[in-house]
Amino acid sequence: MLSEQVYAHLRSAIMHGAHAPGAALKPQDLAKEQGVSLVVVREALVRLVGEGLADRLPNRGFAVPAFSDRRWQEIAEARRAVEPVVLRMSVERGDVDWEARVRAAHHRLARTPPFLPAEGEHYSDAWAEAHRIFHRTLLEGCGNTMLLETFDRMWTASELARRWSAHRTPGRDHLAEHRRLEEAALARDADAAAAALAQHLTLTAAGLAETPGAKPEHRPGRQRPAGV
Repeated sequence: MLSEQVYAHLRSAIMHGAHAPGAALKPQDLAKEQGVSLVVVREALVRLVGEGLADRLPNRGFAVPAFSDRRWQEIAEARRAVEPVVLRMSVERGDVDWEARVRAAHHRLARTPPFLPAEGEHYSDAWAEAHRIFHRTLLEGCGNTMLLETFDRMWTASELARRWSAHRTPGRDHLAEHRRLEEAALARDADAAAAALAQHLTLTAAGLAETPGAKPEHRPGRQRPAGV
């Protein structure tokens, strides 16, 4: 389906920085570039807006979200407010199959190299996907589709910020943080799991806020450290 192909192409291009933060996404230009109709491009752009990967501007068309420290902090605040609560529900409701999926997702994450020479300073695509799957799997035991859809949207927004950054965070042991999350969840310790996730997300937000020399707005071509 053409709209699916155009959507996938635009999503990948935005995630990999082919369109700078704040850059206009002009349907006419994109339609010409992809050799498709305006209708197809607009369908793809509306879908990206729904995921938080594009903004719809009144009387100005579409644009890549402009990145700012405030936007990142708002995303981080939303995640800290929602995800520990959902994880607590997941620990209380998850069944044995959920436990198996959590263990498998953590194993995959722990065994996937976060950086590859061919992909430069950015987290590898394989690690980014393993990271997403681990965090989502932790929450899937809640059994609430609406909450999981909320997580998906917040994660996509976080991932976009992460993809715009080169982020090797010195002194932070991501392996240990994820291991604590897995162990607390599988031990059915809802308090410990929620606390570990809240701390994990707080460190992620602090990784950007405390970046030496950080500017209020992300400028195209400038790489900024964040966290995971």
